[in-house]
Amino acid sequence: MTEHELRKILSINLKRYRSYRNFSQAELAEKLGISIPFLSDVENGRKWVSPVTLVKFAAALKIEPYELFKPEDALSPSVASALSKWSDEVADAVAQTLDNIRGHYLAQGNMPPKG
Repeated sequence: MTEHELRKILSINLKRYRSYRNFSQAELAEKLGISIPFLSDVENGRKWVSPVTLVKFAAALKIEPYELFKPEDALSPSVASALSKWSDEVADAVAQTLDNIRGHYLAQGNMPPKG
């Protein structure tokens, strides 16, 4: 793996975990005591971080530092990231399933449960 590839993985994971924790760049930068432009540069692979800053990133994002270097295909997908990737397909599948359940109840002359 090259340094460029490692920086790319770090930048992707920082953005992903920051977004997952609902932090803006400004909020995370403030929490870490770094500037917004520096955070942006790290998230875009233009700058590297010290081990101390890396540990601060992980602590603020409530993850282990090594998780920032996991390639995307090695990450266990969270429900939120899965839904964001497949939201239209998931919504269609859920709607179709609910329609099937309603149809089943109506065919039996029953009303589906509310809620």
